[in-house]
Formats: sequence, structure tokens, C-alpha cells
Amino acid sequence: MTDSKRTASIQRTTRETDIRVDLNLDGSGTSKLDTGLPFFEHMLDQVARHGMVDLDISAKGDLHIDAHHTVEDVGITLGQAIAKAIGD
Repeated sequence: MTDSKRTASIQRTTRETDIRVDLNLDGSGTSKLDTGLPFFEHMLDQVARHGMVDLDISAKGDLHIDAHHTVEDVGITLGQAIAKAIGD
């Protein structure tokens, strides 16, 4: 039997954002979040905690304009990490 780890690390850089997501689907529910958006970090923490996945997300975005690009690009990057971790 092989020990397959369901993990992924994805980096996404655009004109508006620089996002890094490290994901472990077989984690313990821990999170390390740095998005500059406290409520968004709270929601991501709940995904990690209740989903029993480990999330490490760092996001730098154009928050001086608004949160839209940061939230959108974190969602895209997290989705890519999930797909990679499950082998899709």
C-alpha cells in the first residue's frame, strides 16, 4: 500500500493579487491565514476547523480599492488546491 498524501500548494499572481495556498485534506483543522480581511479569515478558519483540513493562506491584494479581487482570487486558488489534492 502506498502512502498518498492529499496535499497541494498553489501560487497565483495577477496584476491585483499575490496568493499562496497550502492545503492538507487529511489535516487536523488548523489554519494560518493572512489575507488582510478579518471576517474572510474567520470564514476560512471555519472551513478548516469544521472540514478537518489544514489551510495556510497568504494573500496580498489591492485592498485600498476593495476586497473583491482578494476574495475572488483566494477562492480560485483554494479551488485549484482542492482539485490538485484530490488528484483531479
